[in-house]
Amino acid sequence: MGPLGVSVGIIGAGSMGSAIARGLVESGMLEPSSVLVCDPSVACTEPLAQAGMGVTANAQDLVAEQTDVVVFAVKPQVLPDVCAPLAPSLEGRVVVSIAAGVTLSTLEQLMPGARVVRVMPNLPIQVLSGATAVCAGTRASAEDVELTRSLFAALGAAEVMREDQLDTEGAVVSCGPAYVALFIDALTRAGVLRGLPAAACRELVEATVLGVARTLLETGEHPRSYMERVTSPGGTTAAGLKELEPLLLEGAYAAVDGALRRTSELAEGR
Repeated sequence: MGPLGVSVGIIGAGSMGSAIARGLVESGMLEPSSVLVCDPSVACTEPLAQAGMGVTANAQDLVAEQTDVVVFAVKPQVLPDVCAPLAPSLEGRVVVSIAAGVTLSTLEQLMPGARVVRVMPNLPIQVLSGATAVCAGTRASAEDVELTRSLFAALGAAEVMREDQLDTEGAVVSCGPAYVALFIDALTRAGVLRGLPAAACRELVEATVLGVARTLLETGEHPRSYMERVTSPGGTTAAGLKELEPLLLEGAYAAVDGALRRTSELAEGR
């Protein structure tokens, strides 16, 4: 079963569900036989089956397998309908939800008796470089939270947070990969506009972003300190930062606020 000695059932094999399943296996945290995935789409589940994982099109069959942890990796809008017929079978089980905007209170109403843990991961878990916030429901034990944190820590960084912090973490970190991809695309387009070949420019920009991220993670250096080391007084980087910083900060604040507004709408069922 892998180092944790547990089995995990995942309902939903879209981008996130598949990434969680693959990441748990590729990290060595779980053996393929300890992962069961449910999705009606054969196109989604077939690659997982080829990797040795169990697959099913029926969520009732997955729940009947009595896996140690059940992960709901479905969209917030469909979660209530998916949970309703399964709730009686989930009593006393560790249930993890990745649905944005669906509160622990709502989850515990949907699944009375389940030991609910809410998480907010991001897509880089598919390359074991993700980031996940973990938050416990009222019935989840400290052991349940640590088990969930350990599972997602195998996919990258995982931190336990309060629920009032979770939505902001989602707006910053879960949405963050798209923000970073947009920045890479924008910087590449700026280079192309000034005469660089598109493919070469994108490769160099992506390598730069990866290099900065690895340096900061491996050294623990503060981003501001790193910027200062790259920036010579009166130089080209200083001139570029003067133009970029106010626009980037304003855009980052606006992006997080926009994501939070949508999170609130999802929580209200809109």
